[in-house]
Amino acid sequence: MSERSEPTSKHSREQTGRRGGARRFRDPWGVPHLRAGDPLALAAAQGRVTAYDRAWQIEVERHRAQGTSAAFLGVDALDWDRFARQVRLDDTARRCHAALDPATAEWVSAYVAGVNDGLAAGAARAPEFAATGLTPGRWEPWTPLGVWLGHHILFAGFPGKLWREHVAQRLGPEAVDVFATDGPSVAGSNGWLLAAERTGTGAALLAGDPHRFFEDPGVYQQIRLACPEYDVVGLAVPGVPGIAHFGHAGAVAWAITNAMADYQDLYAERLRRDGDQVQALGPDGWRLAHSHLETIEVAGADPVEVEVVETDRGPVIVGGPDDETAISLRYPPRVRAELGFATLPELLRARTVTDVDHALRHWVEPVNVVQAADTAGGLLHRAAGAVPVRHPDNGRRVVPGWDAEHAWQGWYAPMPRATVVGRAVMANERGLAAPLGVEFAPPHRARRIAELLDAGHDWTADGLAEVHTDTYLGSAEPLLAVLEGLTGLDPATAALRERLRRWDRRMAADSTDAARFAALRAAVVRRIAAHPALAALAEPPAYPEVFAPWLALTPRVGYALEHLLGAASLPGVDVAALVRAAADEVAGAAEDPVRWGDLHRLAAWRALPDPDPGPGPRLDGDHDCVLATSSVPGVTHWCFRGPTARFVWDLARREDSRWVVPLGTCGVPGDAHHDDQSPAWLSGELLPVITEWDQLVEERDAHDRNADRPPPGMRQAAADFGGVSAGRTPG
Repeated sequence: MSERSEPTSKHSREQTGRRGGARRFRDPWGVPHLRAGDPLALAAAQGRVTAYDRAWQIEVERHRAQGTSAAFLGVDALDWDRFARQVRLDDTARRCHAALDPATAEWVSAYVAGVNDGLAAGAARAPEFAATGLTPGRWEPWTPLGVWLGHHILFAGFPGKLWREHVAQRLGPEAVDVFATDGPSVAGSNGWLLAAERTGTGAALLAGDPHRFFEDPGVYQQIRLACPEYDVVGLAVPGVPGIAHFGHAGAVAWAITNAMADYQDLYAERLRRDGDQVQALGPDGWRLAHSHLETIEVAGADPVEVEVVETDRGPVIVGGPDDETAISLRYPPRVRAELGFATLPELLRARTVTDVDHALRHWVEPVNVVQAADTAGGLLHRAAGAVPVRHPDNGRRVVPGWDAEHAWQGWYAPMPRATVVGRAVMANERGLAAPLGVEFAPPHRARRIAELLDAGHDWTADGLAEVHTDTYLGSAEPLLAVLEGLTGLDPATAALRERLRRWDRRMAADSTDAARFAALRAAVVRRIAAHPALAALAEPPAYPEVFAPWLALTPRVGYALEHLLGAASLPGVDVAALVRAAADEVAGAAEDPVRWGDLHRLAAWRALPDPDPGPGPRLDGDHDCVLATSSVPGVTHWCFRGPTARFVWDLARREDSRWVVPLGTCGVPGDAHHDDQSPAWLSGELLPVITEWDQLVEERDAHDRNADRPPPGMRQAAADFGGVSAGRTPG
């Protein structure tokens, strides 16, 4: 094994000294602030504190990247493990790590050494290990790259192409665009940048909130990394070194949203067996494909054998040599052996937007829209990542792997960028990144953010909380317009229409009218999905279960409702009649007033779920609000995806920046900082970013089992800083 593929012996010998040299502090919310004498010692300290605070979470992610999570999570994890094996996540991570430059490889290895140094102590305080019988394992130098891949392999929504193929085959190609919308499983974000002339601070403000699936513990880790070369505060991905997406380095700050780019292709494959070998038909005829068998261990069930096949296009993720249908996935990290990790240490060292821009030259996965600002007045708004150049059909459907017309022809360059004049908004809409994608989010969030920003002046970090939490539902109008045009309504339905006519279009948790609208919307979605015109889509293709969220008809109707109610409606579907029937149904329901928050509850994913968690906290917002707490219309009002952090980076004074996460900094149930930020997050409050070292409390080594106990006065300090009381519970 090469020297770069595992921590060097010299690096291992240095760990004890580095642990002593790195110091760990906590703010009143338990956010780790790390100081070390050099970047490698700091990376090791980041890995160590992450293992201590998030041991269960990062070990689950390691196993998911390897396709070994079913061994302790059981059959519920089997579908993911099978996909991870077939798409070759772990092997791709190894390839990408082997291609790293020596300096980046050493930095990642330092982080891994820190994780391995802290895992035993972290696992000892995490009850999930004992509950599953899992023993913490050993991280390899490529494991952080595997964790990153595991988070983002479905990020670009390539299963949407399976859905389009399904629609085209069952209803015809002309029906595909009727369902065009932000997919039910695509992550997104809000982000905005205000130039100095639009703020009350004399410098730029950069703000946003990433939208991902809610998880417990959260998908972002608040952290500060300081050494003589840099001092950066931001949101890290647990299990990955540095601060990739949202960071403030004092002189410069950066943030991202999903560009909604299309950079993953699906190829129909013709496979055949030739003895013990597998062959695939390509543009040049039949060629040998890679194939081997792997065994997935499953807790409480028999092991499952999986055949892994890879053609010249990519790994086969649907079907195989013995099936009528086989589909392979081609994605940039597999093709290029790159993720873009060389960007991460360069971002930490950035001092200007030019530095950020330069660091992004390495970036590959995922494709993002990036905004940045610096204290000298520099502003940046650009896309970053790797998007292949190929036939337009590749972006929409499954294409034949044996046709040379659909081969990749290089990489899109230069990536789009825009000049910032006053303010810039990014919310996954068609805009800056339009040349890179096929489907984008509806424009409602982006338009509303721009409208709110333009209505104000002299913005500050505290003031921007009202933008983060705006609940105006821009997508309500098409349904209300159909309802308005109905005639001959019975008294109860007419009264419902009158209430919704007066409704302020805000999805506030305490609003009964918002609940009525949501009930009407759900009833309309269910009736459209049940219409005979869509019967051919009701039974999804026999694809792996991991793709089910993209293939279920009712969610697809729910998210495409605007199109289906408008000019793109399907032939044979009388939209007005369905809305009338749905309105009669809702109007005739029980008269007891129900508030939106009674229906719209937070439902966070846990790798080891509580068997009886009870209802989650009540939520404001909805899918197309700026406060994008997404439900699945027609399926459930519960919320599985939304703002997994909120932040405002102040370029005038970093200590005036603000942030908050849905739970807390620690992944250990019962810890004082497991969910102490929830009340602030639920109420729309932003918490201070503490940067003065004398306002922090130095903590003992993470190997001390008592280190998680907050020092005396820490809880009161949280209240003194205007934060939340640790004694409150979400509700």
